[in-house]
Amino acid sequence: MKQRKSGAIACAIFVALSALTFGTPARADARADIKALEERFVAAFKAKDVEAIMRVYVPDQKLFVFDVVPPRQYVGAAAYRKDWQTFLGSFDGPITVELTDLDVGADRNLAYSHSIQRVTGTDKQGKKLDMTLRVTDVYQRIRGRWLVIHEHVSVPVDLDTGTPDLASKS
Repeated sequence: MKQRKSGAIACAIFVALSALTFGTPARADARADIKALEERFVAAFKAKDVEAIMRVYVPDQKLFVFDVVPPRQYVGAAAYRKDWQTFLGSFDGPITVELTDLDVGADRNLAYSHSIQRVTGTDKQGKKLDMTLRVTDVYQRIRGRWLVIHEHVSVPVDLDTGTPDLASKS
């Protein structure tokens, strides 16, 4: 009985030490995986490739997005895909997107990031667009892949005038 008990204790100690030893690299790998996901997103955005953009999001009704354009929220990948199609279809010529200040926090199966994204381009009416957005994403590891399950896109607003600050620098 004592031998079985000491074996169980040794096993518990081994599991605890393994978790401490190998837990941190998993989170570091998660950060690197999410940064790579964001790089793929930027490339897809610049290419106006809706299918590639949507590959960073969960492909079902679990996706929930607050975007800067109406409606108030998008529920599900199909609704958000349509938003991307409308947005990208409104541009004539190239779009640029610059993602800066990316910060990622991760655990084993959930992660978050926040970044600043500057989008520029010209719409089909010849109007130049230059807006700076704040983006917060929540990710879930699903079958070994990180996917966005919640996204919140916003811009600062001047409360005195009620106008958005699309060129926000700070």
